[in-house]
Amino acid sequence: MVSTFPHPHSVDFSQIRLAIRSLQPQLVEWRRHLHQRPELGFKEQLTAAFISQKLQEWGFEQTLNSSVPLRYQTGIAKTGIVATISSNRPGPVLGIRADMDALPIQEANDVPYRSQHDGIMHACGHDGHTAIALGTAYYLAHHREDFTGTVKIIFQPAEEGPGGAKPMIEEGVLKNPDVQAMIGLHLWNNLPLGTVGVRSGALMAAVEGFDCTIFGKGGHGAMPHQTVDSIVVSAQIVNALQTIVARNVDPIDSAVVTVGTLHSGTARNVIADTAKMSGTVRYFNPKLEGYFSQRIEQVIAGICQSQGALYEFNYVQLYPPVINDVQMAELVRSVASDVVETPAGVVPECQTMGGEDMSFFLKEVPGCYFFLGSANPSRDLAYPHHHPRFDFDETALLMGTEIFVRCVEKFCR
Repeated sequence: MVSTFPHPHSVDFSQIRLAIRSLQPQLVEWRRHLHQRPELGFKEQLTAAFISQKLQEWGFEQTLNSSVPLRYQTGIAKTGIVATISSNRPGPVLGIRADMDALPIQEANDVPYRSQHDGIMHACGHDGHTAIALGTAYYLAHHREDFTGTVKIIFQPAEEGPGGAKPMIEEGVLKNPDVQAMIGLHLWNNLPLGTVGVRSGALMAAVEGFDCTIFGKGGHGAMPHQTVDSIVVSAQIVNALQTIVARNVDPIDSAVVTVGTLHSGTARNVIADTAKMSGTVRYFNPKLEGYFSQRIEQVIAGICQSQGALYEFNYVQLYPPVINDVQMAELVRSVASDVVETPAGVVPECQTMGGEDMSFFLKEVPGCYFFLGSANPSRDLAYPHHHPRFDFDETALLMGTEIFVRCVEKFCR
């Protein structure tokens, strides 16, 4: 229940170590610098240059030489970066992922750090993700004696689309050294500051989509018997698609089929010869992969055949579901419980039908993706993600850095 969440003013941040607390001014500065300079997917040149500059300042070398303890690579999947931090002792390899891209949204916030790029905005918190990852890199680079093994911090482009995780994996970001597990976070305005959403299994849904054009036969609105009405056919299809989840999917498995656009017609007395629709599909169960593309086309084909219409259909599978490993989720949960010392601080029921291409990393290695509460209604910082007034309480940057660092220390020991 939302009413059981702690009020932001009651959150105790004493468990955040002094060295990380002292980073708060820099975390905020980095986040606001990035917020003012948002860039779309695979165009994050300014962001990548800023990250590279900071890594160089902290002693990272741009090299592939594995004997160099602080090193980084650029240009992975165009603008992606991986920073590698090796301790003085051999051990496991943990990956940390942060996405960098922004959205094509005009910012409506009246703040000193508002976007300087017209029509582009960090409206989903990726600027905060990058700042947290930078803070983690800075701290670990200066405390290599506190863990064993290696940490690879992956700064990923294009999460909002078309997806940067898969091409980074294909270009070997999880190799040399081979990553054994992954963690990542999402600042989450659906949870208040001082809470962390962690769960095993499915956290976020698969993202798939379709486009369909119906070809009928146009004519006069007063003479429908001479036509094949593409709008009537489309209306039947929209209604029938809703039965797929209701009558074809196991009710234990959550799923969504949404028709988001439907365009047809030019005049009130003309029966349209074509209609175009598009939609999205979401589900958690990986066993449903491939099912909806087949079933949706079956429904469309059947209705078109019965009405004498033709169709073109295109289906795309964008992101698979985000599935958290049980042991890695428990690692994050135990760390979060230490950092957030409130009864309702760790929230297990935090699933969303939103999608994330962190899922591609989690298909390759076991890992955990979690939500970091960032809303503070008392400061008017509770607008939803992708809203032109989205913003978050920057105190969450401290919590994210502390949780990442503790996960490293607990996993790499």
